[in-house]
Amino acid sequence: MLEIIYQDEYLVAINKPNGLLVHRSPIASNTDVYAVQLLRDQINQYVHPVHRLDRKTSGVLLFALNKDVLREIQEQFANKSTEKTYWAILRGFTASEGTIDYALTNDKGKEQEALTHYKTLEHTEIDLAFGKHHTSRYSLVEAKPVTGRMHQLRKHFAHILHPIIGDRPHGCNKQNKLFLEKWKLTNMLLHALKLELTHPITKKPLCFEAKLPAEYIRMMEALEFEYPHPEPTDRSDKAPL
Repeated sequence: MLEIIYQDEYLVAINKPNGLLVHRSPIASNTDVYAVQLLRDQINQYVHPVHRLDRKTSGVLLFALNKDVLREIQEQFANKSTEKTYWAILRGFTASEGTIDYALTNDKGKEQEALTHYKTLEHTEIDLAFGKHHTSRYSLVEAKPVTGRMHQLRKHFAHILHPIIGDRPHGCNKQNKLFLEKWKLTNMLLHALKLELTHPITKKPLCFEAKLPAEYIRMMEALEFEYPHPEPTDRSDKAPL
């Protein structure tokens, strides 16, 4: 069953597991299991995905329970009045904070502006030789994308030469091979930790938070990060499940 982190008569938010498609896609014909289908069957009600997460990305995924609510929330996304927070583990030592302003080309060949703010939560250097280096360096970062382009964070961090661990095809193949061979890691270390918006009906602020997957925590421990695992806080007008 999907982990439901919020539910009322208008909205449902889940903690999407890594590897699960949001809905049917022509570029992923090797599966017939989707978040839309699973949630619909679980709550016995039709659901409308408000936004998308990559198949390889875990974390907060929001659904509307009718089309009027869907339009209202998508308008919030369009006018950038929502705030999305992601955690990512990257290759190398990132700057303490930064902004990536780098246009991306969509699948129709159109160039679109893309903007991401990030800050480094922690650096780690472990006793693991790799290539010409005697140790291996990694960063835990908090990213806040202002725009919502396809694979935006994956492409943006690759652009600044700090790719997300486990990302294919935008990441570092050599690092991905290292993580597969040493730690059997097949997931991408990108998690949609938090989504903040305004409730379309009550107009109260909502904050949805999704716990880190066990595999993500395992890798934080393997890489010797000391940053505490975030515990979800309830700052929403939450209805009983």
